Amino acid sequence: MPTLKPTKGKLLIAEPSILSDSSFNRSVVLLSEHNENGSVGFIFNKPSPYTINDILPEIDCSLKIYFGGPVSDDCLYFVHNVPELIPESIEIGNGIFWGGAFESVQELLKNGTLSKNDIRFFLGYSGWSKSQLENELDATSWLVRENSFQNLFKVEHLNFWKDELNKIGGVYKIWANAPKDPSLN
Repeated sequence: MPTLKPTKGKLLIAEPSILSDSSFNRSVVLLSEHNENGSVGFIFNKPSPYTINDILPEIDCSLKIYFGGPVSDDCLYFVHNVPELIPESIEIGNGIFWGGAFESVQELLKNGTLSKNDIRFFLGYSGWSKSQLENELDATSWLVRENSFQNLFKVEHLNFWKDELNKIGGVYKIWANAPKDPSLN
């Protein structure tokens, strides 16, 4: 199946062939950077059991934290769609921004200005060294898709991977409806 070229702002959909990879099995990754030096992204559909209040006890906020990927999984990252409220943000594309002044984020969380439709937090990120992502694409580990969502933060994480495979159709519809562990079938 022909696939798009990876660029920042696009989505990486894990191919069903990477079932044995615990980090990326059934993952949807938002690419936040892609250049000649490598790629960075965040897994958008794997919530952790943690909330902001668990990580930052001084902030009474129940926003969920997601697993962003296996790299630096002891660090907190965020992407958002409110650059006018969070200075120093880096545009990813399609109205989504990465990072920014964390002091502003903390204040916005404390006063209840930010909601789950504005921002998503991640423990760790997904990273690929120079040419690594291209090699994984050649090995059919990923499908590259446009991020055509009006607000990516409103997408239901439980069915995100399945829904994307169903949109692609064909044999992917079979995989989309397969159990998480095919050996239990």
